[in-house]
Amino acid sequence: MGDKIEYKKTYKNIYLPKTTPVVIEIPTIPYIMINGTGDPNGEDFAKATEALYSLSYAVKMSYKSKDVPEGYYEYTVFPLEGIWDLIDKSKPIKDKSNYKYTIMIRQPDFLTNELFERFLEQTKKKKPNPFLDMAEIGEMTDGLCCQMLHIGSYDDEPESFAKMQLYCEDNGYICTSKTHREIYLSDPRKTESAKLKTVLRFLVKAL
Repeated sequence: MGDKIEYKKTYKNIYLPKTTPVVIEIPTIPYIMINGTGDPNGEDFAKATEALYSLSYAVKMSYKSKDVPEGYYEYTVFPLEGIWDLIDKSKPIKDKSNYKYTIMIRQPDFLTNELFERFLEQTKKKKPNPFLDMAEIGEMTDGLCCQMLHIGSYDDEPESFAKMQLYCEDNGYICTSKTHREIYLSDPRKTESAKLKTVLRFLVKAL
């Protein structure tokens, strides 16, 4: 099956940026996604995340099945990602009940729509979860972005976003979207908040 794809090595520039801002071109990437609203500390978000991981591991472990997907290669399951926005833009950002999001996990390029349906049905039988009914497969192209690695609590992210905004202003770029992407490199259940590692990213264009 060839060399194993380790995202921290193969895609180091995307998933392991430095703690200082940089502008980078992000290619088109396939994901399994679930849309939601509300506080990410709530039960719905936890169940949606669980559904994404159940599906992603079903894809990864399919090499053990009788019908191995065509083009299968060994790889490490990618980290959870989220695109975040506000439902009501007039409310303060600290009101987490006002959040809307699309959470997702990157998938290997051998995962077709047909295979996705197969793994979805398998997962519904093995690990029933109502949020599996909301899972979709698709591609996203972020394109030109500013990103950096944030180390610390999620609540302290505005400090890193401020650094990114200043970097863009100083280097001839402007943010083009009110939404932003986060990539979670740490498990918050096992990592103290001061040591959490999160990639922060927003879309930009050159002035």
